[in-house]
Amino acid sequence: MDFGIRGKTALVLASSGGLGLGIARALAAEGARVFLTGRTSEKLERAVAAIEADGGEAAWLAADLADPATPGKLEAAVRGALGPVDILVNNTGGPPPGRMSDADLEVIATQFRAMVLSVMAMTAIVVPAMRKTGWGRIITVGSSGVEQPIPKLGISNALRASLAGWSKSMATDLAADGITVNMLLPGRIHTDRVDQIDGGAAERSGKSLEEVREASRATIPAGRYGSVEEFSAVAAFLASAPASYVTGSMVRCDGGLIRST
Repeated sequence: MDFGIRGKTALVLASSGGLGLGIARALAAEGARVFLTGRTSEKLERAVAAIEADGGEAAWLAADLADPATPGKLEAAVRGALGPVDILVNNTGGPPPGRMSDADLEVIATQFRAMVLSVMAMTAIVVPAMRKTGWGRIITVGSSGVEQPIPKLGISNALRASLAGWSKSMATDLAADGITVNMLLPGRIHTDRVDQIDGGAAERSGKSLEEVREASRATIPAGRYGSVEEFSAVAAFLASAPASYVTGSMVRCDGGLIRST
């Protein structure tokens, strides 16, 4: 299948590693020009070099999503390097784990600015150019916790759920402009972040890391963690031209983890 995004410009947030980098690689493999961003210059430089070594076109800028000035700086940098944004992948890091009842309000506010307001601001900045061309793709990476709250990830459950309502509202507003807006919900995709969560669970419970992973795999009908490549392939499809009638959706990539229909 021709995804029809060769020559399109894609901005992928939080893409120096993990799911963000996986998505950037998948889009580059389909011929999109990708712009990476994150807080660590060295990681971004290596990631861009790897994409270019595979024949892709990429650029990068180190930036902190918690800084209110970042969305404007990113849009200007992308436009200058690769052109106006056609595909926006809203991806952010996760907040500290813990029970919602124990969460500090200042931590929640800080994470809200980094995980929610930054996404809303970035999207608002790139939408006018998408409207002008009559084509755009906005994908927000969420979490299975949006549909089935994850124990000990209270802040993440709350903030990513707020993005679900925002995403659906934006999809309704932008559908007639040729812009699709979807959320992509990962389950247990094997990344450094998942390793950190599993490691924390092992430390708290006194179990070994493998025991924690075995118990986690037992909750997944597929019986295993997903790969970054599997997840990124779904993101690339949602960014494609053939996905033009898919909007306002929350798409799961979780091996059957969520039990609801």
